[in-house]
Amino acid sequence: MRALLLTFSWQELRHHPWRNAAAVVAVMLGVALAFSVHLINASALDEFSSAVRSVNGQPDLELRAAQGSFDEALFARVATHPQVALASPIVEIAASAVVDGTRLPLRIVGVDALALPTLAPALMPVPAEGAARFALFAPDQLFLNAAARTALGDHAQLDMQVGTQRHRLQIAGSVAAGGSALGVMDIGAAQDRFGRRGQLTRIDLRLKSGTDRAAFIRALEATPGWPSNVRIAEPGDAAERVSNLSRAYRVNLTVLALVALFTGAFLVFSVLALSVAKRAQQFALLGVLGLTPRGRLALVLVESLILGVVGSAAGIALGTGLALFALRVLGGDLGGGYFAGVAPTLQWRPTAAALYGVLGVAAALVGGWWPARAAQSLPEAQTLKGLGAAPVQRGGRLVPLALLVAGVLLANAPPLFDIPVAAYFSVGFLLVGGITALPWLIALLYDRIAPAFAQRVLPMLAIERARRMRGTAAVAVSGVVASLSLAVALTVMVASFRDSVTRWLDVVLPADLYLRVAGATAADDAAFTPAFVQRLAQLPGVARTGTQRLRPLLLDPARPAVTLISRGLEDGAAQTLPLVGAALPVPAGQIGIYVSEAMVDLYGARPGTAFAPLAQALGTGTSAAPTFFVAGVWRDYVRQFGAITLDARDFERLTGDRGASDVSLWLADGASDSEVQAAVRTLAADEPGLADALELASVGQIRANSLRIFDRSFAVTYWLQAVAIAIGLFGVAASFSAQVLARRKEFGLMAHLGFTRRQVLSVVAGEGAAWTAIGAVAGLVLGLAVSVVLVKVVNPQSFHWTMDLLVPWLRLAALCAAVVAAGTLTAWLAGRAAAGRDAVLAVKEDW
Repeated sequence: MRALLLTFSWQELRHHPWRNAAAVVAVMLGVALAFSVHLINASALDEFSSAVRSVNGQPDLELRAAQGSFDEALFARVATHPQVALASPIVEIAASAVVDGTRLPLRIVGVDALALPTLAPALMPVPAEGAARFALFAPDQLFLNAAARTALGDHAQLDMQVGTQRHRLQIAGSVAAGGSALGVMDIGAAQDRFGRRGQLTRIDLRLKSGTDRAAFIRALEATPGWPSNVRIAEPGDAAERVSNLSRAYRVNLTVLALVALFTGAFLVFSVLALSVAKRAQQFALLGVLGLTPRGRLALVLVESLILGVVGSAAGIALGTGLALFALRVLGGDLGGGYFAGVAPTLQWRPTAAALYGVLGVAAALVGGWWPARAAQSLPEAQTLKGLGAAPVQRGGRLVPLALLVAGVLLANAPPLFDIPVAAYFSVGFLLVGGITALPWLIALLYDRIAPAFAQRVLPMLAIERARRMRGTAAVAVSGVVASLSLAVALTVMVASFRDSVTRWLDVVLPADLYLRVAGATAADDAAFTPAFVQRLAQLPGVARTGTQRLRPLLLDPARPAVTLISRGLEDGAAQTLPLVGAALPVPAGQIGIYVSEAMVDLYGARPGTAFAPLAQALGTGTSAAPTFFVAGVWRDYVRQFGAITLDARDFERLTGDRGASDVSLWLADGASDSEVQAAVRTLAADEPGLADALELASVGQIRANSLRIFDRSFAVTYWLQAVAIAIGLFGVAASFSAQVLARRKEFGLMAHLGFTRRQVLSVVAGEGAAWTAIGAVAGLVLGLAVSVVLVKVVNPQSFHWTMDLLVPWLRLAALCAAVVAAGTLTAWLAGRAAAGRDAVLAVKEDW
């Protein structure tokens, strides 16, 4: 029996290659997109993690500064600890290599070469041929890794810019460390050259055998005089930080890629429904000859299995090619900006390929289940006489209602490991529940519309078929509902996000001009002195100035650093920051801070509470440490892992730092933008090294660049959305073809009753319009429901920021109208093939 089923299935697939190719292509595209996204992300993450491991080495523990650097006197204390076998001091500097007027980011790591072979051999300098024997200990000698040599070319010396200072270094050799551009030099030389004398950013420790790591950490932290701004991290924390940086983006992108596979299942359903409809009499004959209903069920499932296997195999191959192409052309960055500068090699693993292959086969089997059930339940006698199956009756309402309720309840569930797993299931339940409720929706709408067309024959026939064949109509439009609802949801989500970002930029960019130092990071020393800012304020055409100081804070070694922002809040936080809710009054004797939404989710910094970790990170953890009061929460679409804002006066009083990382200028009425920019550059020329490093941009330029980055981040989203819609529309075409071709005798009877071919086609086109209209309505409603989950649940749980819901009604109306037009045209084209002479002959067969 198995051999017989395989023979029947293979013959059907072989004799209708083009029709079945549609299902194979659907599965192939779904698997290819999902697998390629997985390969790109996995390869980039693996490369990035490997680079971190090669640079950080394999210590037992790492001592890191919560912000900036710490006194190197700590090294002597830990290096002589009886339980420490080896300690390696490290200083890291963010720099830019200036080559032919172009700045290329380059991280410089100052190391103790004597400790490297044990802890971080990949950082061990290898002198070039002809270099001095002890070049690795000489001043101004730099050793580059492969990425740096590729980016910078073959130069004997380089100009390095750190802040506003330029330094010329000699290229003395290479290091084996992978990852982004990196340079290594002796730690003493790095401290002297870059003004870091007496400062370290990290100490790597190798403990003696048998040491209890947890007890050692507790003993260190309890040591009298232990710096409160030094964090003790496990070696795996660095890799975890890398993973945390992009995890939400990677997961969301993978789920979105699987949308194409979800809609591909509906196309498999449509193709097999067409096949079952055309072979109804063959199935009935097989039943008369002894094939049981379960055998007919198995026959169609075998066909769907073959389609799934072929499509999944082709999808794995295509996905591998797409990933390889993307990694070579685009690198590991899919638009999120997490792996910029990383050029990973393809990491292809059989287990991942098998997993996505199984997903493709499962999607095909799910798509083939209902056509298989239809073949199983065929009434053999009626079908052999050409009378067809009985109309599908109205289904129960309990299952759709239960699915929709489950979707709503899951939407309110908390995230799992900072991933909105429940929200993804909520979207799935809403979609499936909405699709299973289609028969009820058809009855609800067309029972009320039908009386209006009772006196018009052709529209009445189209409406009545939708009413009487609710199950059939629901089957036909299920594909368009799935694809359209997801398209609507993504359209609303992207439009809401873009609108929120645009309005957010209006608040955070109030000035006319902005100044910063090229390549500067939050960890750098302040680029602009108070004296220079004062001179800027005195320039003609400048009404007033504002400053901002950024510092990274490592509050949790397992998480990326948060950003401390010092800025003037004299006008009030409500006028300066995009607050979510009202600001709270700050109690007397406490310092008010304003945290981003991510701080609330990740660190529990809720309004009205004190936030002690900030005092510890600033190194003020003494008996007179200030109390930081969370006075408000603000939206930050730049720093996904948290930011803290406090008034510049409080920051200066606590740290003594009066410098500025960024300067903003408000122009006087009638002042010329170009003239003020020229005056600023002239003033910067008087500051050593500042003129060449200064970046000056208008608010319009920054807004345009920010929105360009936003659009680039969602480029992959647009592509995946377009593929899902295309697969869904193709499924609509196959569904209508299946329905129309199964009704040839009905059209023949209409011809015998006096209907012209044009009138028959009008009825068919009307049915297409009626059915896709209900699909468009259902898809729009479901899409809006899913968009609420995406905007209000998935986005905040994934990225820890909120947005306002914006519905682009005109765009959605155009999308729905296009779907209805495509469905009507598809039905008309399918009707042309079924309403000709063959339909008349089909009726004569029963005479």
